[in-house]
Amino acid sequence: MKRVVSAKGRDANPMFLTICFILGIANFSMHKAVAESGHPIVEETKRTFGRHFGPYGSYAIELALLIGAMWLAHAGSLSVLLLYTAYTAINGVATWLLLSNKA
Repeated sequence: MKRVVSAKGRDANPMFLTICFILGIANFSMHKAVAESGHPIVEETKRTFGRHFGPYGSYAIELALLIGAMWLAHAGSLSVLLLYTAYTAINGVATWLLLSNKA
């Protein structure tokens, strides 16, 4: 099988992109679950950010993070993939805390 080579001459790893995409789906799912939870912390944050970024500004920030992670993962950056994985894990813990009323 022929390897894909990016414009910089580095090998692009399609697995990095796939993992980033799956993590992005998980992040958006957790984001939606938390946004619709009605938790007092979340509602206050939505009011604060809503004034500056609009009702869907937090989704735009999440999308920008995903696009940046996928772009750098396409360039072959394992460290960005690991950072995005850590970000997703932290989101998972925060989501669990908020949805289980432990926060």
